[in-house]
Parts: sequence; C-alpha cells; structure tokens
Amino acid sequence: MRAHHSHGSGAFVPGDFARIGEGVVFERGVLVFHPENIELGDNVYVGHGAILKAYYRNTMRIGSHTWIGQCVFLHSAGGITIGHTVGIGPHVKILTSSHEEAGVDLPILEAPLELAPVVLDDGCDIGVGAIILPGVTIGRGAQIGAGAVVTHDVPPLAVAAGVPARVLRIRA
Repeated sequence: MRAHHSHGSGAFVPGDFARIGEGVVFERGVLVFHPENIELGDNVYVGHGAILKAYYRNTMRIGSHTWIGQCVFLHSAGGITIGHTVGIGPHVKILTSSHEEAGVDLPILEAPLELAPVVLDDGCDIGVGAIILPGVTIGRGAQIGAGAVVTHDVPPLAVAAGVPARVLRIRA
C-alpha cells in the first residue's frame, strides 16, 4: 500500500522564495507550493485565490510590475518565465506538463510526464480565463483574448483569440 502524502499547505512566508523583490503584494487566499523555486521581481501583484504551483525542479520566474489576477493557476513543472509588465487576467491557467501517449493498456494518469516550459514575454497580456498549454511562447506585447486556448507560439505584438487560439492581427 502506498503512503499518502501532501505537497504541503500552500502557506508561505517571503523568506521561503528563491528571490522576492520589493513591493510584492499577495492578496488573501494565495497558495504557493515550492517557493524555493520561485523568483519574483519588484512590484508583482498576485490576486485573491491564485495558486503558484512550482515544482521540485525547474523555476518559475515572474518579472517586475507583473499583475496576476484572481484565481490564476500557474503550474511550473516544466518551468515558467513571465517577463516584465505582463498582465494575467483572472482565472487564467498556465500548464507546463502533460502525460505522454503510452498506449491504451496504461491509464493516462500513470503515463510519464512530458515537461515543456512556457514563456510570456515582456508587456504581453493574457485575457480572463485563457489557458496556455505546455511549450508555448507568447511574444513581446502580444494580447491573448478572453477564454482562448493557446496551443502554439504567438508572435510579438499579435492579437490571438479562440479555441484553439489563432492570430487575428498584429498590433500597430
């Protein structure tokens, strides 16, 4: 029989982080896992009920002046890099892992994990409820529409929306 264990309570203090800048705000109900693998720049805002779920390896890096909305879920098993002055709307989900295709005889949950980093470049904006899947890079100044599911890279200054997300135009 396997022993049951938890990944922790999500409770944290600023000294637990690999790096934490000046003026960082955590609203009530924020949960943080593996803060030793999280680096936060200056003036980062993390909204109510957000979950920063780092991993025992790889790093979550969040640049200065970034705004993370309420109930955002960041899962950085494969690593997440968020640039400076990035907006992440409420209820956004960013995932960096998925289960490999291991055949029909193995339950998907038991298949090995594939890890792939996500990058949100400086000045981009992620709309309410968007989902960013493993291995995606969102270019500098790009805008992702509300509810989009981003499965491929988005170039700098692009506006992308839909399920799956597609580039609608380039910002002027």
